[in-house]
Amino acid sequence: MKLNMASVALICASMGRSGVVGAGKQKMHRKRTFIGEVKNKVHNHLTESKKSHSASFSFYSPTCGSNPSLNIYQAFTRTPTLRRALVVGTTSQRLSFSTDSTIRRRRARPSNASLKEKCSTIPGYFDGAVVGATTSLKSTTEDQTETTSVASEGGSAAETLFPNAGKNVLDLPPRMRFAPSPTGSLHVGGARTALYNWLVAKKGQLDFGESSDGAFVLRVEDTDIARSTKESENEVLGDLSWLGLNWDEGPDMPLAKYGPYRQSERSTLYSKIAQTLIDEGKAYPCFCTPDELEEMKVKQEAEGIPPRYDGTWRDADPEIVAAKIAAGDPYTVRFKVPPGARVVINDAVRGTVSWDAEATVGDFILLRSSGVPVYNFCVAVDDASMGITTVVRAEEHLTNTLRQGLILDGIGAPRPRYAHCSLILGEDKQKLSKRHGATSCNQFRLDGFLPDAMINYLALLGWNDGTENEIFSRDELIEAFDIDRIVKSPSVFDMDKLKWVNSQHLKKMDIEEILDLVEEQLNFMSMIKEDSDDEKTRDFVFASTALAKQMMETLQDAASNAKEVLGYNLPASFEELTDGSEAKEMVKMGNFYAVSMKLLEMIESGSFPMPDSNNLLAAFMDGSNKAIVEDNQLGGDEKSYPQEYKATMKSIAKEMNVKGKCLFHPVRLALTGEMSGQDVTKQLSLLTMAESEGSVVNAESADVVPFNARMERLKSFCESIPEEFRVSEKNKDKKAKEDSKKGGDAKKESEAATPAAASSAPAVVDPLD
Repeated sequence: MKLNMASVALICASMGRSGVVGAGKQKMHRKRTFIGEVKNKVHNHLTESKKSHSASFSFYSPTCGSNPSLNIYQAFTRTPTLRRALVVGTTSQRLSFSTDSTIRRRRARPSNASLKEKCSTIPGYFDGAVVGATTSLKSTTEDQTETTSVASEGGSAAETLFPNAGKNVLDLPPRMRFAPSPTGSLHVGGARTALYNWLVAKKGQLDFGESSDGAFVLRVEDTDIARSTKESENEVLGDLSWLGLNWDEGPDMPLAKYGPYRQSERSTLYSKIAQTLIDEGKAYPCFCTPDELEEMKVKQEAEGIPPRYDGTWRDADPEIVAAKIAAGDPYTVRFKVPPGARVVINDAVRGTVSWDAEATVGDFILLRSSGVPVYNFCVAVDDASMGITTVVRAEEHLTNTLRQGLILDGIGAPRPRYAHCSLILGEDKQKLSKRHGATSCNQFRLDGFLPDAMINYLALLGWNDGTENEIFSRDELIEAFDIDRIVKSPSVFDMDKLKWVNSQHLKKMDIEEILDLVEEQLNFMSMIKEDSDDEKTRDFVFASTALAKQMMETLQDAASNAKEVLGYNLPASFEELTDGSEAKEMVKMGNFYAVSMKLLEMIESGSFPMPDSNNLLAAFMDGSNKAIVEDNQLGGDEKSYPQEYKATMKSIAKEMNVKGKCLFHPVRLALTGEMSGQDVTKQLSLLTMAESEGSVVNAESADVVPFNARMERLKSFCESIPEEFRVSEKNKDKKAKEDSKKGGDAKKESEAATPAAASSAPAVVDPLD
């Protein structure tokens, strides 16, 4: 026999009171007297009933939340909200109360524990709030946090199925989850969601210890059978691994405590809970056909009513339902939304959000006619059965919280804390998509971004630590991250900002730390032969990295720069140079032709220094064999190739009476085909690595132009230079002065010779003589 609130009301009425809450504003001593009177009456009623009934007793009271342990003794609480809830509830609802877990716990109010203990000593009494009892909606307020408690008779089963039952999620080690659908690759938004969950979980493990139940859970939501693929799942898992967001529990650990972790492998659990809801009257079979549902929708739209299920089968005759099931008629399972139900959450990001459940969704489907569970049912059951304490996800999932909250309340499981993050936008302020460029994590990996730089930048897309700092290491992010500092406004994805963040991380890393990542980029571009010599490969990767380290924004820059260095862009003729280009204007100045001819002369005679094939890394390392990353720093010792090259340049400058850019620009263009770039000795050393015998470089993919081929092209180019541009302006002026001087000397000599010639000429004889 059970004593419901109607019986309690009768007891109170027999005492001359209007109801249990009638003493709400009376003085404390009168309240204590009233409590004692009610307790005595209840005790007497139970004692009399027990004589004729052997069944156990339980109290039922109106529901205002999630705490199934809140019963008769809480009718005398000092909290007005609870007292009002007792009045507006129905006798078929169990009293429970909680606030959303985003509200920080305040100073504890006076406890009712002593009264609960006294009630528990009454013969035949047990707490009626057990799993399986009728449950209604949670009601969220801002002034108190209560938790679910489970009676001893049903507690062990409930706690096994829902590990957070009877606990406050704020007091538990964070169990965070990332639940991707394997229908494509992992994109920026999903990666940020995974990161935020991972950061909270890792921080919790530091606070509670790794031996605690706190974890980052990876759950695969593959109920979309038509679109879900194993390939997509592997891509997502690979992207998470690349980002370093390693999970503590996941699909590769099916035997873990809360496994399996694919929804497709948990169908038995969903069916079992759906049947339990049906048995408890919280769900029911619906035999409406698609045509009937469409007709219902059209009719509601015509009447200006938001389309929703009208409850045709909600209160159907059980015999009719049983007969149709026996006949094999297809049916869905719908959740029975309690009349007047309202779901309220206090979102960590968006604040208080509420829905009128009955008006918004109506009785929604839990299981399709095929038996396949719908998304929201799976999510709610999984969050409860895996002990998830906090759900961080994108704001587009906010509306799903309504259905999930109803389901969690229906199965008697506590709700997790919710935090719905704003969307990430492109620079045009539209939702980020493929039209904005790279959005998948794999593409960022191919483009040469560091995993640590990616999570640094992703963390900043909606969060900050309250300082001006924008560069964080992984450990610093774990220490600084707090859900309460996630901002509500949307964030704009800025590729230039990401590159800057990446460059800052690269600058903090030694060459040795990024060699493997640069090698990966070189392989992406097929610049290294397969099955090549490991030592030679390592030397080429090292040289490519050292050459670009100072100017790198991404890892790809090292590979693309190496390819540019191995190429040679000097055209075959002067006419092919772009009019107005820096190179063409420089050639017109006249120094290029003379310097190039001098270089060709020295190269043909073998007097021009070239990299030592036995020590090709000399240009990239100083005398102490430490890597050089500053472009203005010359490598090697006094007898090495870089020093020999430097001495040669000084000799040419002295011989040709040219210096500065008048010498170095022509030399660079002649040898490398570019007007600017890294140190020439480093470039020629890398080229020698690429074209030497047994090279690991794939010459075709790397677009290698060998040194001898360069010099042949240089000859052809020089031959095409017009005569007017083969002499520098300085030399033209010098020649003009020399010619002018020579002309003046010749004139003086001519004038001096004229009188002498006249005096020495024979006299003309006068004919008259």
